[in-house]
Amino acid sequence: MEKLLKESGLQLLNREFCRKVTQGFNRSSGRAGKPVIKWMEVYNWLQSRLQDFPKNEKRMSEIPKACPSNKTQESSQRPEGDKSPDLSELEFEARSSKDGAWYDVAMFLTHRFLRSGEAEARVRFVGFGAEEDEWVNIKQAVRVRSVPLEHSECQKLKVGDSVLCFQERRDQAIYYDAHIVEVQRRMHDIRGCRCLFLVRYYHDSTEEKVRLRRLCHRPAHQF
Repeated sequence: MEKLLKESGLQLLNREFCRKVTQGFNRSSGRAGKPVIKWMEVYNWLQSRLQDFPKNEKRMSEIPKACPSNKTQESSQRPEGDKSPDLSELEFEARSSKDGAWYDVAMFLTHRFLRSGEAEARVRFVGFGAEEDEWVNIKQAVRVRSVPLEHSECQKLKVGDSVLCFQERRDQAIYYDAHIVEVQRRMHDIRGCRCLFLVRYYHDSTEEKVRLRRLCHRPAHQF
C-alpha cells in the first residue's frame, strides 16, 4: 500500500481506482479466509495517508471526494425548481441482514414481491462475489448512497443528526447508522478538521468519539 501510495499519488482518490485496488486485495491468496475489505476503507486509509504529505495538501483541497461521483456538482446545473433526482445517475447502498451494516450496491440483479405486498431486490455488494448476494427489503434496507464529508462541512453537523459511521473493531471495520450525541469543535490545521464527534450507534447503542473522516452524510432522498 505504501508503494502504491508513492507511485500513484492523488490518482488514489479516484473512486474506480480504489475499487480496482480493493478487488485485487480481496482476491489475493494472502487474504484467503480473512474478512472482505470494502473499497471505502481503502479510500479512507489512502486519504488519511495522503494528508501526511505536506506537498500534497494544497492540491488535495482542490480535489472533490471520490465517493460518490460529482453528483452534487451535476445536480446544481439542473433547471431551478427541478428537485427530483435522476435515477439513472444515483448510486445506492443496502443494509445486510447478516450484520446490519450498510454496503455499497454494485448492481440490482432482480426483484420480487412478497405476499405482504412488500418488494425485495436481490443485490450484489461492491467488493463481494455472487455467494454474498442478498435479498433486501427495498423500502427498509435500500437508499441513496451516503456521502463522505469534506473538512469544510463539519460545521453542518449538529447534535441529533443521523450519520453513517465507519465503526472500527478488532474483528471488523464496517459502516453502521448512528446519530451525533455531542460535538467538540476544535481549530482546524493543515490536516483538516480536528473536531471530535461523539456518536451513538443505533444497532447496539454503544458510543465512541470519531473524527470527521469516519462520518458520511445521509442523503435526504430515501426510497
